[in-house]
Amino acid sequence: MGTQEAQAPDAAVPGVGGGPRPLARPRLYEQLADHIADFIEAQGLAPGDRLPPERRLAKDLGVSRATLSRALVALEVRGRLEVRHGDGAVVRDPAARVALPSLDDAPLHEVVQARAATMTQIALAASAHPDSALRSALLADDGGPRSVEDVWACVLRLVDDGSFLARLDAALAERIRLLGGSPEPAAVRALAESVRRGRPDEVVEAVAAVLRG
Repeated sequence: MGTQEAQAPDAAVPGVGGGPRPLARPRLYEQLADHIADFIEAQGLAPGDRLPPERRLAKDLGVSRATLSRALVALEVRGRLEVRHGDGAVVRDPAARVALPSLDDAPLHEVVQARAATMTQIALAASAHPDSALRSALLADDGGPRSVEDVWACVLRLVDDGSFLARLDAALAERIRLLGGSPEPAAVRALAESVRRGRPDEVVEAVAAVLRG
C-alpha cells in the first residue's frame, strides 16, 4: 500500500485566524448609484431637472426596477436626488439642506418623544403601502450592514416624503443626531422588517427600540 502525500495546510494570513476573509465588493445598486451620479454630472443636469421615468431608466440601464429603486434611495441619502411622488427623480443641490424648525432649546427627551410620534405615523403609512413587492425591494435584508438613515430613506420612499410630517421628522432626526444617540443594528433591522412585512402591530415597538438607542 502506497503512502499518501501529506497535504499542505491552507495558507494563512499572519494575524488573521482561519485564513483571509472574502474580498468586499460593491453591491450592484451601489455601483448603479455611482453610474447615475456620473451621468448627472456628464449631462450637466442642474437642481430641479428630472431623470427619465423609473420604468424607462431601468430598461435603458439594463437593471431591474428593484435594483434601480435601491440606487435612487442611495442617491437620496447622499442628497443628490429627491424622489417625488408623481414627479419621479429630481436632481438636488447636494449642498442644500432642509430648513429646520427652531429646536435649539428643546431637551433631548422631548425631541425623542416628538420623533417617536412622527416616525410611528410614517412607518405605519409605509407598512400599509399596497405594493408589497416594492416594500420588499426597498427593505429586504441584502446581507450587508444598514444604517438607520439608509432604512429610513427607504421607508420615506413609500410615503409622501415631501409632506410637512416628513420634513418635521427630518428636523427632529437632525436634532437627535446633534445631541447624541445611535440605534442598535438589531433595532434597525427590526424596523425594516416590520415595514417590509406590512406588520403595523410591530411598527410601534420597532420605532421605540430604534429611539431607545
